Amino acid sequence: MKIGFIGAGNMGGAILKGYADTAAQKGDQILVYDKREENGKALEAQFAVVSARSSEKELTRDSDVIILGVKPNMFEDLLPQIAGECGSEKVIVSMAAGVSIGFIEGYLGSDRRIIRIMPNTPAQVGESMVAVCRNKNVDDETFGKVFGIFEAIGRAEEVDEELIHCVIGVSGSSPAYTYMYIDALIQAAVDHGMAPEKAKIFAAQSVLGAAKMVLENDISVEQLRINVCSPGGTTIEAVNKLFENGFMDNIKEGFAAAVEKSKVMTK
Repeated sequence: MKIGFIGAGNMGGAILKGYADTAAQKGDQILVYDKREENGKALEAQFAVVSARSSEKELTRDSDVIILGVKPNMFEDLLPQIAGECGSEKVIVSMAAGVSIGFIEGYLGSDRRIIRIMPNTPAQVGESMVAVCRNKNVDDETFGKVFGIFEAIGRAEEVDEELIHCVIGVSGSSPAYTYMYIDALIQAAVDHGMAPEKAKIFAAQSVLGAAKMVLENDISVEQLRINVCSPGGTTIEAVNKLFENGFMDNIKEGFAAAVEKSKVMTK
């Protein structure tokens, strides 16, 4: 396949870099266009499978799969520019929050093959969680090929588009909540005498290990927590204080705020 990226910023660039090695193994070619020409040239120099293009139209014409990595407010300008090059054999992939499949169909046509994804920033270290939605025109074989791009940068799951707001709350925005938790642990450790660099390692590795325990066990998350809490011990003391202060309710309220904002943004 020829996989084109329009926009190679933080997220688009992370997906491109994450897929580059897999592309080389599969014989895929990666094309890229970015308004900052130096970005495209740098990626072209870094990866043998990457070739820069000089415009959105040129990239769309030359690609089988076009991944739109631009901001949501740019879609109304971008989609008319590439519409003439988007034949029914091509697949358009959008990662923009608030931009629905129906909105894209309104510009490109209801018969076009459109996939919507919602990745998150850990794509930069190959640990993204990517939700993938498709319209009725994307057959299973085509979907499987595109799905493989996002499996190469972490984990991917197909969901109905109606769940995309929930996805934003649970994975799209949640790295920020997790960074807050890690930062609080670091600050507390520093306050108790640990060097910041050491505190960062202790806090972040503990979160990484806990996440792996959740993913690699059939034990419920609640039971994993209970298993750490020895009666009368230090952990149960901390957990009780967190419950008392509304820790879990605060997370749920933040989640809900992200979901509601996503609904307001959607066009």
